[in-house]
Amino acid sequence: MADNNKTAARETILEVRDLSVWFRMYDRGLEQKELRVIHNLSVPVREGEIVAVAGSSGSGKSLLAHAIMGILPANAQVSGELRYRGQPITESLLRKIRGRDLALVPQSLTYLDPLMKTGKQINGLYGNEEKRKGIFQRYELAESAAEQYPFQLSGGMTRRILISTAVMGDAKLIIADEPTPGMTLATAKRVMGHFRELADTGAGILLITHDIDLAFECADRIAVFYAGSTVEIADAADFRKGIPYLRHPYSKALWQAVPQNGFVPIPGSQPYADNLPRGCCFAPRCPQKTIECDSPVPMREVRGGEVRCIHAD
Repeated sequence: MADNNKTAARETILEVRDLSVWFRMYDRGLEQKELRVIHNLSVPVREGEIVAVAGSSGSGKSLLAHAIMGILPANAQVSGELRYRGQPITESLLRKIRGRDLALVPQSLTYLDPLMKTGKQINGLYGNEEKRKGIFQRYELAESAAEQYPFQLSGGMTRRILISTAVMGDAKLIIADEPTPGMTLATAKRVMGHFRELADTGAGILLITHDIDLAFECADRIAVFYAGSTVEIADAADFRKGIPYLRHPYSKALWQAVPQNGFVPIPGSQPYADNLPRGCCFAPRCPQKTIECDSPVPMREVRGGEVRCIHAD
């Protein structure tokens, strides 16, 4: 783990502040509507740390990654601040840093060129055959995989190839969007260990994952997303220690949902983007709900972390 006493002095590599993403789409006939899927979402990533993003499907995790990389669909609109080392992330800046200083491990397995052998795709980006061989050994990829086309690989092998493309260079910021599905536990831990090594040498890692057990082990901080917004950001140590150290009711519910913590479900479901409550998005499922929860709830500092809940103390 990174030394939390030193992180405050480290440079912020990625700053996401009050990010909102919405899509203009057709409703009935030619009638258009705007669907806001991310709203007032904030999370920073400093050099030398792993920030893991946790939350259920549909909470905005992958859209955050795509917004940072500038690969949202044409009907998407974005507001808020996205900064890389203090500079606004513009298309011009992305052309300079994407694939070099900024790398993505995509969730989708379709990002590889289906008509090119995998080894050529990786070497075409960086031209370092020896390093590529070393990474293949680390991820238990046979050399024969370099001579195969993507359709010849299993899902787990394809994910390891995608990770290889992201860690081949000297990226200062790596966004890993669900990098471990389809892997054995041993391989997933090896990948996480490599991310930890990269962070310990100064890189910033934004790790988007459903595997919160692994996230708790390797991350420095956890950002919890719910219904398109951040509800808590706290040290990973707080999540390892358990419920008394957490702040938001949804974070506590996530902790209880882990099998070794009882696999306890909570009633209800995450609201859809076009049917959000007026105030706290978690309020309809929250046992602490009061009338004050019907008003917008800002993030605030509580016990060394940040939380979007008026009842947290």
